[in-house]
Amino acid sequence: MSIEIQHINKQFGDFTALSDVSVTIPSGELVALLGPSGCGKTTLLRIIAGLETADNGRILFNGEDTTASHVRERRVGFVFQHYALFRHMTVFDNVAFGLNVRPKSTRPSKGEIREKVMKLLSLVQLDAMAGRYPSQLSGGQRQRIALARALAVEPQVLLLDEPFGALDAQVRAELRRWLRRLHDEIHVTSVFVTHDQEEALEVSDRIVVMNKGRIEQAGTPDQVYEHPANPFVINFLGNVNLFHGRLSQQDAEQHGPVEDAVSYVRSHDIEIDRKQQDSTSLRAEITNIQKLGPTVRVTLAIAGNSKCVEAELTRDLFQNLGLQSGEAVFVRPRQVRVFVEDYQI
Repeated sequence: MSIEIQHINKQFGDFTALSDVSVTIPSGELVALLGPSGCGKTTLLRIIAGLETADNGRILFNGEDTTASHVRERRVGFVFQHYALFRHMTVFDNVAFGLNVRPKSTRPSKGEIREKVMKLLSLVQLDAMAGRYPSQLSGGQRQRIALARALAVEPQVLLLDEPFGALDAQVRAELRRWLRRLHDEIHVTSVFVTHDQEEALEVSDRIVVMNKGRIEQAGTPDQVYEHPANPFVINFLGNVNLFHGRLSQQDAEQHGPVEDAVSYVRSHDIEIDRKQQDSTSLRAEITNIQKLGPTVRVTLAIAGNSKCVEAELTRDLFQNLGLQSGEAVFVRPRQVRVFVEDYQI
């Protein structure tokens, strides 16, 4: 089930939540809407679901205009951040709820409902918990039950709003991997909202980066990470260092008058050496060292400049270099991305 979002606009009073948003979500893909709080990603998700109405624009499912369709007609499964499970119902009854409330003419038999629910509980690896209540489950288990409940009604599209946001880091990482494996089994077109860059890069087939109600870039995780469209995207997808300079004469001839330019270099693309490698090497002094599990973050002050940069090294490389705070070294940026206004070189 493909989803086409065409020129969607949404205003809440004086606040513009979405401004001329257009993007296509291919059938069977797991797509992340990624961006900071207030960028419009949850509003867009709710408009896809039919829980919110756009001021103008269209939503098409498989080429069919569903803009005016009621949420029940869209056959959408929705998973909320805080589970929204019925506390007074068992796990089994929570998953069966959407089937039990169907009109009698389309409601499966009790035997069919039981078979379907137990199959879904097995799929989310919680069939042994069927008789328990939500209060007896962990946060990660409750989220998997919420997902099973959404899948029970056989949705055309699965929508997830910050599905792991309320969970601790370890459980969140485990559920990310589990969701990816589950999607590879069921292949339901899925859209999930997140502000977690690592989550989007790890789980999704495609990322839609949003900011201030607009789409900044859409593409595969590799495309948006390796070829960011603008400064916002590269800043949002990881720690970066900024180097201010001016275009070379060659670039100026190609792109217009010489202008101030900003180079963006990710922390893991900063090399540290004790000897100057080439003309791009800059003298620096190590001012701080932070050991963060498998990585080490090194802060360096550039000589003759008030600017500091951060380098991220593997722990093995850090130990091999034997770096010490206060030591004079050379830093060399690699994988430099240069932007002049809205232009990337």
